[in-house]
Amino acid sequence: MSPPVVVERWVKASPETVFGFLTDPDKWVRWQGTRAELDPRPGGIYRVHVRAGVTASGQFVEVEPYRRVVFTWGFELPDHPIRPGSTLVQIDLIPDGDNTLVRLTQDRVAPADVVPVRRGWDDYLDRLQTVAAGGDPGPGP
Repeated sequence: MSPPVVVERWVKASPETVFGFLTDPDKWVRWQGTRAELDPRPGGIYRVHVRAGVTASGQFVEVEPYRRVVFTWGFELPDHPIRPGSTLVQIDLIPDGDNTLVRLTQDRVAPADVVPVRRGWDDYLDRLQTVAAGGDPGPGP
């Protein structure tokens, strides 16, 4: 396995605001996907329909209100190398005044998958940065 993939964004919103976009299915789809099934508690379902025919899924491992969300993650595609639940995503919310540093760390990523995983999270965290600050990120990729 490669070292963890780490992507960070400063968001002009409180950790409480950002946390809602990580745990509320209606808010989640404002920055990623077309439909989300989220049960944000240890063992709860994490399932996001990213786009037509592409679903990411896993389980919540840890949910610490306004500080951290951790879930397993992978794609429900028969031939995709990242299987559901095979990697671990940790999103930390670090307050700084009226802003929040969002630090996403994904572990257990194979070397061949590092670039596309980083590119995907870069795009989605840009969208989260916009929507959590009250903007409109436009249509999803």
